[in-house]
Amino acid sequence: MDISVILTLLMFMTLVGMLMSGFPVAFTLAGTGLLFGGIGIATGLMDFSFLEILPNRLFGNVIRNELLFAVPLFVTMGVMLEKSNVAEELLESMGKLFGSLRGGLGISVTIVGALLAASTGIVGATVVTMGLLSLPTMMRRGYDTSLATGSIAAAGTLGQIIPPSIVLILLADVMSNAWQQAQLNKGMFSPVPMSAGELFAGALIPGLALVGLYILYQIGMAIFRPETSPAIPRDEAESDDGPYMRLFLALLPPLFLIVAVLGSILTGIATPTEAASVGAVGAILLGAARLGARMRIVVLVSIAALGLLLAIAAGFDLRMGRQVVPTADQFAFWAAVGLTLLFFVGLANALWRTHKSGVLGEVMRSTVRISTMIYAILIGASLFSLVFRGIGGDEIIEAMLHGLPGGQFTAILLVMILMFVLGFFLDFIEITFVVVPVVAPALLAMDGTYGPIWLGVLMAMNLQTSFLTPPFGFALFYLRGVVPEDVPTTAIYRGVMPFVVIQIIALLVISLFPELVTWLPGLLFHG
Repeated sequence: MDISVILTLLMFMTLVGMLMSGFPVAFTLAGTGLLFGGIGIATGLMDFSFLEILPNRLFGNVIRNELLFAVPLFVTMGVMLEKSNVAEELLESMGKLFGSLRGGLGISVTIVGALLAASTGIVGATVVTMGLLSLPTMMRRGYDTSLATGSIAAAGTLGQIIPPSIVLILLADVMSNAWQQAQLNKGMFSPVPMSAGELFAGALIPGLALVGLYILYQIGMAIFRPETSPAIPRDEAESDDGPYMRLFLALLPPLFLIVAVLGSILTGIATPTEAASVGAVGAILLGAARLGARMRIVVLVSIAALGLLLAIAAGFDLRMGRQVVPTADQFAFWAAVGLTLLFFVGLANALWRTHKSGVLGEVMRSTVRISTMIYAILIGASLFSLVFRGIGGDEIIEAMLHGLPGGQFTAILLVMILMFVLGFFLDFIEITFVVVPVVAPALLAMDGTYGPIWLGVLMAMNLQTSFLTPPFGFALFYLRGVVPEDVPTTAIYRGVMPFVVIQIIALLVISLFPELVTWLPGLLFHG
C-alpha cells in the first residue's frame, strides 16, 4: 500500500480516536496536523515549505474573512434574546392562545422552537431553554411524557436548518471554499462564488416545511390519540387582557428582528455580517425594553430615530462635498446627524441598563466563550486540512469517492452515512471544519451534483437528524440534563422516533426534488 494512503488513514483514525477520548477539539486538530506534518516531512512526502503557507492561510481565511465576523454578532443576538426571557413570554402567550385546543401546547412548543432557532441557531441553548420552560407545563397539563419530550427535542434541533443560524454561517464559509476548489480542480480558473445568503435562501423552504410537518404530527396525535395531548380548560387559557394582544406584543419584536435580519440578507440589502450587527443591536434594545416602562419608551424612540434616519438616507443626497448642495439636502444632513446622536444615546442607555441588570455581562461572557471556541477550532482545522492536503489526502478521498460503484449517488450516500454516525460523537462545528472540507470538493467535482447549496442543506439536515437520533443524539443528552429524574430515558427515545422518521422523509424529499432547495436562491440571486 502507498505510504500516502497509509498516512491518510492513520491521520484520520488518530483524529477520531483523540476526539473520542474527550481531548479538546482545537488542540486535537492542531496536534494531529503537526504530528503527521512532521511524519510527512520526515518521509519526504511533504516539503517543509508547505507549512509556511499556514500564516497566510490563517490571515486570509480566518482573520480577514468578513463572513466569520458575523459569528460573534449572531451569538450575541441569540444569547441576548435567550437571557431576556423572550422564549418564556412567547410560550406563555402561545399557550394561552392555542392551549384550549388539543395539541395546542405541542404546536406552541414547535412554533416557539422555530423562532428561537432562527434567532439563536444554537441547538443546546434552545433545547435546554425549551425543556426548562415548557416541559413542566406540558406534564402538569397531562401531556404524554414521550410526546412532550420528543416535541421539545425536535423543536430544539431546528436551529440546524432555519436561517439565520451559526450552523449555516460556518457551513456557508466551508462550502464556499470547497466549491471554489472543486471548480479549480475542473480547470475553471474564474470560479463562480457561493454566498451565505444563497445558503440561507436554500435552507428556508426546507426549514419551514419541516416545521409544518412537525405541526401536522402534533395535530395527528391530537386527533388519533387525544389522551396524549389534552387541552387546557378554556377559562384557564383565556387572559384578562386578551390572548391575541398578549401574543401580538410578545411575538412582534423578535419576529420583526428576525425578518429584518434575514430579509436584508436575502434581498441583498446587507451582507450577513452587516445584518448580524443589526440583529445584535436590535437584541440589546429588546433586552433593555423588558427592564421597565421607561426603557420601553427609550427603545421606541431609538427605533423611531433609526427608521427616520433610513428614510432620510433613501430620500436625500447627504454628500456635503458637492459644489452645490440644495437647502433641502443640507437640512436632511443635519437632521440625520441629530437622529444618529439620538439613536446612539438610546443605545448607550440600553447598554447601561442591561449592564446594571447583569444581563449584558452574561451575554458578553457567553459570546466570548462560544466565539473563542469556534475560532480556536477553525485555526486547528486549518492546520489539519493543510497537512491533510500536503500528504495527498484530498486526492485519495477524491479518487475513492469517484471510484465507487454507483457514482455520485453512492458517494453522497456514503458521506451522509459517515456524517450521520459522526454526529453521534462530534459537534456540528467539528464536523463542519473537519469532514466537510475533505469530502465536499470531491462530491462537488462530480457530474450531476446539484451544487453547493443543495449539498450544504442536505448536510445540515442530515446532522440535525443525527443530533435527534437515539441513543447518542446530542439533543437527547441536552434534554436529559434538564428533565426530572422520574422521566425515563426510554420515554425520551420513544418520543423522538416519530420526529426522526419525519426528518428522514424530509431528507429523501430534498434528495429527490432538489428544486425545493435551489429554486429560491436562483430566484433571489440569479433571477
